[in-house]
Order: sequence, then C-alpha cells, then structure tokens
Amino acid sequence: MGLDFDYLFGQTPLDEDEIAGILIPTIATRSELDEFEQQNIEEAMQWVLSRSFKPKDILTEKFVRTLHKRMYGNIWAWAGHFRKTNKNIGVDKWAISSSLKKLLDDTTFWIDHNIFEADEIAIRFKHRLVCIHCFPNGNGRHSRLMADVIIDKIFKRPVFSWGASSLVKQSDTRMTYLKALREADKNSYDKLILFGRS
Repeated sequence: MGLDFDYLFGQTPLDEDEIAGILIPTIATRSELDEFEQQNIEEAMQWVLSRSFKPKDILTEKFVRTLHKRMYGNIWAWAGHFRKTNKNIGVDKWAISSSLKKLLDDTTFWIDHNIFEADEIAIRFKHRLVCIHCFPNGNGRHSRLMADVIIDKIFKRPVFSWGASSLVKQSDTRMTYLKALREADKNSYDKLILFGRS
C-alpha cells in the first residue's frame, strides 16, 4: 500500500500488518486518513455522549474496547482489538489486559473513596491508559475521549476542552500537551489537568 505515513513527534509508528488493516483502500495520504478518522471519531462522540452509562459499565475492558471500535471501526480492521506488537511506548503486549484491569480497579477505588477530585481522577485515568497503549493506533485520542466519558457520565461535569484545537497536527498546542504528559510521567498531574481545561 502506498500510504504516506509521516509521523509527528510523539506518535506511535504502525507496523506493516497494522497498516494492511486499513478498510478504505482509496486513502493515500496521512491527511486523508486523519479526515476519515476524525469523521469516525465524531460519530463515536455523538454515540457515547448522548447515552447514559453507569460507572460500573464504563470502567470495564468491554467498554474501553467498544469505544475504540466506535472511534476507528470504519477505518481499521483491528479497531477495538489490543495490539499484538510491542511499540515505542506502552506495556508489553502480553501485559495489556492485566494492566488495564488494574487501572479500572484503581479508578473504581478512587471514585468510591473520593481519593482525588473529579478532574484529577479522569486525567489520571487518561494518562495511565495512554501509558498502557492498548491499541496499535489512536491511543491518545481514545484516552482523551475516555476521560471525557468519565467526567461527563460519572461526575456529571463538562467534558474537557483539550486546548480547544486538534492535537493530531504539529502545533504549539500539541507541544504543550506533550510537555504536560511528560510531567504526568513524573507523577505531577497539574499541567495535564490545566491543559485539559484550557
């Protein structure tokens, strides 16, 4: 396939088998792929934000997978399936399921025992989810939408603005986001929470 994949700083490269999983053979450039993905993501956002979910239904592996499939299922054959290769980020492919289970259990505990404020729970979840890197692609966008679902459906608060611009393209906003992620890697979440609400 002649797909032109130029990766931005911080993006996870796809291997050849993953690229072969594209469902729209007419896509020829990264820009075209981004457009199709964005359309699919907007449909997923409408689906998830217009429905009622209970916390016990959201904080499950099934929901995490379903949301990813809703976001990318019209584009990628592997949407909603855990990655089968190791990447430049994330836990070992064999540890994805157990790492996700621990995150879901931890988040349930944080909520049940008021360990953190609502925004911090959603942001901590987002950060750890992207660190696990469950899927071959789309982990950043998926983790941000999961944080939006948590803050909206569980805490009944407005969704995050995430810098109010696209984080798919190289920009100052994207660099601010990546710097905030690096701070969260050091267990300092203030900048990522602030960015989420900017």
